[in-house]
Amino acid sequence: MMTEEDDPYPYRVKMRLPIFIFFKDARHVFKLDELGSEIAQIALPAALALTADPIASLVDTAFIGQIGPVELAAVGVSIALFNQVSRIAIFPLVSITTSFVAEEDTIRRVSSEAQESEYLETVSCLNTENKEFIPQKESNEGAYQPKTLGNRFDIAKFEPKRRHIPSASSALVIGGILGLLQAIFLISGVKPLLNFMGVNSDSPMLNPARQYLTLRSLGAPAVLLSLAMQGVFRGLKDTKTPLYATVAGDATNIILDPIFMFAFRMGVSGAAIAHIISQYLILIILLWKLMSQVDLIPPSIKHLQFGRFLKNGFLLLIRVMAVTFCITLSASMAARHGSTSMAAFQVCLQVWLATSLLADGLAVAGQAMLASAFAKKDYEKATATASRVLQFVAATQPINSLAFVFDGINFGASDFAYSAFSLVVVAIVSIICLCILATSHGFIGLWIALTIYMSLRAFAGFWRIGNGRGPWKFLRG
Repeated sequence: MMTEEDDPYPYRVKMRLPIFIFFKDARHVFKLDELGSEIAQIALPAALALTADPIASLVDTAFIGQIGPVELAAVGVSIALFNQVSRIAIFPLVSITTSFVAEEDTIRRVSSEAQESEYLETVSCLNTENKEFIPQKESNEGAYQPKTLGNRFDIAKFEPKRRHIPSASSALVIGGILGLLQAIFLISGVKPLLNFMGVNSDSPMLNPARQYLTLRSLGAPAVLLSLAMQGVFRGLKDTKTPLYATVAGDATNIILDPIFMFAFRMGVSGAAIAHIISQYLILIILLWKLMSQVDLIPPSIKHLQFGRFLKNGFLLLIRVMAVTFCITLSASMAARHGSTSMAAFQVCLQVWLATSLLADGLAVAGQAMLASAFAKKDYEKATATASRVLQFVAATQPINSLAFVFDGINFGASDFAYSAFSLVVVAIVSIICLCILATSHGFIGLWIALTIYMSLRAFAGFWRIGNGRGPWKFLRG
């Protein structure tokens, strides 16, 4: 009989209040059991991959800072603008792809296991019948070999093949289209977009910012496609492949930066070119690996999941626009204080985001595992996974991390509508705080407002699960 220690999900609901999910099996939060190992195997490589980009950005910042504070501020504005525009497309695409791929792959795997089990049972029965009715010789010559019958069913054997996952094909098509649209949008509207960010026509930041943003935009298709493929790998619970590709690309970026910037005397343009090369290298590595595992050519256009992507993508687009507006408004207000304040804001923002990278990795693990659990209707594992990652973050990380992990958990549960509309409310309150505090407290006020914003994001996630609403209603009993 399985004991509580042997059970990977030992909790049994005794109190039907959904809020008790946050205290479920709290004593196991650091235990490396079956559940803990699965979370760690997904979360740690994902966190390391997410760490690579900020490190590369910090190295970029260090190299560009040697040119001068004006160039550093100009690149800071350009990166902030590029990232915020990219996030509008990236976040919905990657989040939806991870959930849909995990769900489809789980359903495919469960169906395959059921068919294989049925096949083995059929072969076993036929072998038993033949053993009863076919006389066996004492010598090996001409003896009946059970495997011979099995060979007749070779066509039914379930050998490892490239998987057909419609969401993967859909994600790549959508990612490619969005990447091209983003590049066209940024290149054609570079000057008015920079003006919106507070870089006026007479600003010394305008020319270097325009050069960097125009060149960097050429890498937008590679960014969108590679991140779409990262979403596919995350859905397959493979976060090591994106890690290796990201490290290779970022290492290339770091090596090429001083060569283009100083050896070739290209300045900020050299930094942009080095970044573009690194992004296309990441794209090539991920595409090569993905093609060996997944059949990316759908049988027909009808097998693509465009309708499903667009429906849920629109909900997350609303959410991302709310998030993007808050961060972009902060960067714009910092730029209006001058190049020194903008440069300081860029450095602080990189450090601020880097402190929550472990939580981002946990969010990836939680999303992939929850999407699989909900697909199998394994609510016990869904509950155990959600509580484990939340407790770990609560014990080790600040408010930012809780907000990010709540995002991953709700995306894993496909709770996209609540995620969108709750963030709209959070953004409205945060923007009001941002305008008031930035005016009254200047640069410090920006960071106070951003802290309020992240606190409200965390509370929105806590409220949804703690009240057992939407996909979490099973917590009520």
